[in-house]
Amino acid sequence: MLQLLSAFLDQKWSMTYVSTAAPSKHSIDFRALGIKAGSIQVNDSGFDSLVKELNPDIVLFDRFMCEEQFGWRVSQHCPSAVKVLDTEDLHCLRRGRQIALESDRGYEESDLFNEVAIRELACIHRCDLSLMISEYEYALLQRVFKIDASKLHYIPFMVEAIEPEVNWKNREHFVTIGNFRHAPNLDSIRYLKKDIWPLIRKELPGAEMHVYGSYSKESEHQLNDKAIGFLIKGRAEEAIETVSQYRLLLAPLRFGAGLKGKLFDAMQSGTPSVTTVIGLEGISTKDEFPGIVATGFEEFAKKAIELYQNEEEWESSAKRIVPLLKNRFSKDPFELKFIHDLNLLSSNLGDHRKSDFLGQMLNHHTLRSTEYMSRWIEEKNR
Repeated sequence: MLQLLSAFLDQKWSMTYVSTAAPSKHSIDFRALGIKAGSIQVNDSGFDSLVKELNPDIVLFDRFMCEEQFGWRVSQHCPSAVKVLDTEDLHCLRRGRQIALESDRGYEESDLFNEVAIRELACIHRCDLSLMISEYEYALLQRVFKIDASKLHYIPFMVEAIEPEVNWKNREHFVTIGNFRHAPNLDSIRYLKKDIWPLIRKELPGAEMHVYGSYSKESEHQLNDKAIGFLIKGRAEEAIETVSQYRLLLAPLRFGAGLKGKLFDAMQSGTPSVTTVIGLEGISTKDEFPGIVATGFEEFAKKAIELYQNEEEWESSAKRIVPLLKNRFSKDPFELKFIHDLNLLSSNLGDHRKSDFLGQMLNHHTLRSTEYMSRWIEEKNR
């Protein structure tokens, strides 16, 4: 989200950022960036007067739940505004993989057709443009759900490919990082402790596994075990700086979607990783990846031990980082294309919507239902 806002700032656009989340000491200071900021409430007509006053040219929704809550109000009061959905990742894909894992079987494409997909795909149809962070998901929406390419825009993480300090001898221990409220992260941490870490610790008795992440609860802190070197460290104030202290990042993700932020933290800090096929998705091929992609907990542990101990292989992995970031995730080309396509869409919005009858039909019917549900909740709250 900050990268998208930065792209808008580069265009000198006037922006207002509003959120239902309560401010905290960790909140971004938007005003210092030159962005107006405020708080809003779900199912509150106060948003109507705000959006009418702002009368925006473009409205960017952070994930489909946000569009469900506020999309109908935007359409009602600012019908000419371009509605853009930042999917973050394809939630129905993440949910489908979770369903398969919980059923103790392999993922099948039919798992995509779940309750989340019904809501998420309706939202994609209602919006004028949906941003896809992963090439895999960009293609999947067209192939499986027949979403027209004109409604989708591929824009991954946009990073500066700096030359991080790379020195095998100056680093030690293993690290993983991720929000504890995110189900794939929590599953990977529990999987790491139960199945993978005992095998690594057996071969490397002096090594430690350091787990960072915000929003940890008491149940997560109970995973802390000093006797085996498995340490729950809590929130990392600076993710890249924190990861740069370690020799290897472990990301044994068994379900999920989108691009995995922890792997980008690792790359930007010059840290090789060991991950799964799901972790690799949308980043590169196995040969290009700065680390190792493993299948199953035994292979994962074996590969992690080998890469941790092998200085030559570790440095070879680290040297793949900068070319990968430069070739696939450089900021300028993605930002330029995004702004160009957004301006083009804005200037041809009428024709774009006329060619998208399904989207207009869903806007008419679905927004009626979400509007009445929201109004009912608002009256109930009174």
